[in-house]
Amino acid sequence: MSQAEESIDYESDADTVAGVLRDDVFVSLDELMARARRAATGLRTLGVESGGSVALLLRNDHEFFEAAFAASALGAATVPINWHSSAEEVAYVVSDSKAAVVVAHADLLHHVRHALPSSVTILGVTTPASIAERFEIDVTLTTLPSDVTEWSTWREGFEEIHDATVGDPLAMIYTSGTTGFPKGVRRLPGTNDGSQAIDYMTEVTKLFGAWPGMRSIIAGPMYHSAPYAYALVAARAYGAYLVLEDRFDPEEFLAMIERHRISSMYMVPTMFVRLLRLPLEVRNRYDLSSLRHISHTAAPCPPDVKRAMIEWLGPIVDEFYGSTEVGFITGCTSEEWLAHPGTVGRPLPSSDVRVIDENGPVPVGESGEVFVRARANMDFTYFGQSEARAEVERDGLITCGDIGFLDADGFLYLCDRARDMIISGGVNIYPIEIEACLLKLGGIADCAVFGIPDDEYGESIAAAVKIDEGATLSADEIRAHVRSHLAGFKVPKVVTFHESLPREDSGKMFKRKLRQPYWENAGRSI
Repeated sequence: MSQAEESIDYESDADTVAGVLRDDVFVSLDELMARARRAATGLRTLGVESGGSVALLLRNDHEFFEAAFAASALGAATVPINWHSSAEEVAYVVSDSKAAVVVAHADLLHHVRHALPSSVTILGVTTPASIAERFEIDVTLTTLPSDVTEWSTWREGFEEIHDATVGDPLAMIYTSGTTGFPKGVRRLPGTNDGSQAIDYMTEVTKLFGAWPGMRSIIAGPMYHSAPYAYALVAARAYGAYLVLEDRFDPEEFLAMIERHRISSMYMVPTMFVRLLRLPLEVRNRYDLSSLRHISHTAAPCPPDVKRAMIEWLGPIVDEFYGSTEVGFITGCTSEEWLAHPGTVGRPLPSSDVRVIDENGPVPVGESGEVFVRARANMDFTYFGQSEARAEVERDGLITCGDIGFLDADGFLYLCDRARDMIISGGVNIYPIEIEACLLKLGGIADCAVFGIPDDEYGESIAAAVKIDEGATLSADEIRAHVRSHLAGFKVPKVVTFHESLPREDSGKMFKRKLRQPYWENAGRSI
């Protein structure tokens, strides 16, 4: 074991070195970069080049950083894949992204390898024991098949690349957009207004709580765009000390803040809810005085939850609004939120926000669909599906599918969604994909999938189903069918049966009629 990879003595100064800690194994930033440069040489021999892509089916681990930085040195995009996905879903993303290489943890690879395109090269990573324990993974699945090349052994067979520089990784995150079919969000270099980039990045950095020597926990999976950017940019650009949490556990999270003297974090509202559910005596057990900043986004945060977090930890909770496609659009500090409860903030420098209905811009205080643009951020396209990009654009602005309004001070509030997206625990879920899966099950004549309130995750999934005459299906059978084809987080929590569903003559489903009974006493609409 090298000096850069060792068990940490928390009483020494070793833990102040920039790098990444997971399960008491610390790898310095210098060593991570050296590994990435060796891996870049190797990836080049496998055909990875500028404009290409490398798919990552990895949990939060050191190899995620190594592979992402290696791809960046070659000008290739990393494609982080949600490891909850089914084999069919993973294979689609790998194929659609035209990835030349897939880097995967062993247990995840066991479940998807049979479905992967034969053209890709697979590099495997042994699943660490702590991850296996946390996720209750069968130990037989943590080792690689004998015919799969092991990442670290392969990486060490190459010299460091000398004709390329490791930069911030260029991710191609897959999002279902508004149609439910996964699309890779690909950045278009040179399409931003560089003159405004400095002001934009200054504001983003401030609201993200990034500064040299920051100490942070990466608690969210890095296949999501915000944790991905937070972890990888913080590591390289700010020399951060990062602690990887295998899986979010609220009390363990507090213990980690105290143990590692954490100063800045990115979180999602579901984490807030779970922390606040801890008994007060448990929360008071830990010294959180090192915390200087928390940023959050990804899903609407219930106002009572946001206020409780600020009352507990102080005015250190800042918020963003944006999307994978457009980046960060608005932001607000704790003080701004307390003065404008429920807001997601004001536009950042170089960002435009317009609220529009069918007749054009609406007056201040009136609701409409929210369209945005970040002029300092690179524009995007959906990889291989430029026509889908046009569907979400209007007059040069992009919609995230939200309904909202601007107040007299320019603060944006969200009150509904224009499209059928469900956000559960910060994850975007598209009903059309689940509905298509349901209709493949014999005996289902019609169905509608929609979001309902969930105290912990914000929303959960409900499916209203009409059964063919003479057919018999149970809710458990319906859930099992979805689970066999899609990721587990897409399985409906609630299944109801109906003699008919509210469709108009044109065939359009009135989902609002199905959603309303669940939301009318929720105190919120999204």
